[in-house]
Amino acid sequence: MSREFVAERVATLKPSGIRKFFDIVATMDDVISLGIGEPDFTTPEPILEAGIKAIRNGETHYTSNAGIYELREAISDLLEEKYQVRYDPADEVVITVGVSEALYLALTAVINPGEEIIIPTPCFVSYQAEVILAGGVPIEIPGSIENKFQPEPGLIEAAITPQTKAIFIGFPNNPTGAVATRENLLEISRIAEEHDLVVISDEIYDSLVYGVEHVCFASLPGMKKRTITLGGFSKSYAMTGWRVGYAAAPAEILHGLVRIHQYTVMSAPSISQLAALAALQHGADYAEEMRVKYDRRRQLIVSRLNDIGLETFMPQGAFYAFPKIESTGLDDDQFAHKLLKEEKVAVVPGSAFGAGGAGFVRCSYATSYEKIEKALDRIEIFVNHCS
Repeated sequence: MSREFVAERVATLKPSGIRKFFDIVATMDDVISLGIGEPDFTTPEPILEAGIKAIRNGETHYTSNAGIYELREAISDLLEEKYQVRYDPADEVVITVGVSEALYLALTAVINPGEEIIIPTPCFVSYQAEVILAGGVPIEIPGSIENKFQPEPGLIEAAITPQTKAIFIGFPNNPTGAVATRENLLEISRIAEEHDLVVISDEIYDSLVYGVEHVCFASLPGMKKRTITLGGFSKSYAMTGWRVGYAAAPAEILHGLVRIHQYTVMSAPSISQLAALAALQHGADYAEEMRVKYDRRRQLIVSRLNDIGLETFMPQGAFYAFPKIESTGLDDDQFAHKLLKEEKVAVVPGSAFGAGGAGFVRCSYATSYEKIEKALDRIEIFVNHCS
């Protein structure tokens, strides 16, 4: 062909390090997956029933662009109850097709061509890619296990240039399980205020914390006016396939997100929105029951990985462990591929999550306790063969 029809920013985009790896997994039998970050629980019964009822009642049409008002109101009430930050459901909350769409909307609404977004890593694989697709430049700030994968304010501030538009944070963190401390976030809030930056805060795992406090960034003094909060239902309520999330922000920012949203997807699925409303109304006990089971799995996987000789930081949130694999003499990509080939255990190379992830692998404990035990037995055999 005489010309390239695919846009350069798309053609040069690296494939997802998660999906690329699991294309291989799909061709194999008897694999125990500690890879995909998806709850193994079925969506709780009251939520299922709400979805079924919506179908039977014919509630299968478009909603308003911003979403069903009752759901936006319930989200606003929840954020006020948990974090003492209030959003006007009429103008400051939009329901999205999962947090993935909320991420897309936030970045597309905020970034002008060439502007820079600072992103502490390791982080979810979509962050950098979505910045690039929005025409921006991701600036990665690598974290460290020595610092318990906390965002490092000094490095963030040092990375600011005249082109910097925003700081993007994701805590509780995927892939490390770190939960940012209030002290760290207050420092980031100072930086945002002094340099007049937007903060985009992905808080999808906010309910999955273990013995620590999750701090909603927008609840910090003066931060609501410059923060876009992303949240959803997939992780806490085992609703990944329902594809429903939200963004909350001051009206002048949120109107930009809604403008894009109305031209791209019109509205989130009506059935999923009604199910999400049921989750907020009736799902708290189910969510807590799942969190307790994740905690039990967390204790198992971290203890065994450390016993095996893979140094592992104790995650305080989400459902991931992030062991360091340096002792095996392999890099993270080699480790993941050889472990899959030789012992049929799937993990994700840490380098898929940005500059701070090299030398680690992500292990999801969102699968059954029994499968985790078997996977750890296989990992121990593999690591012993490496030594």
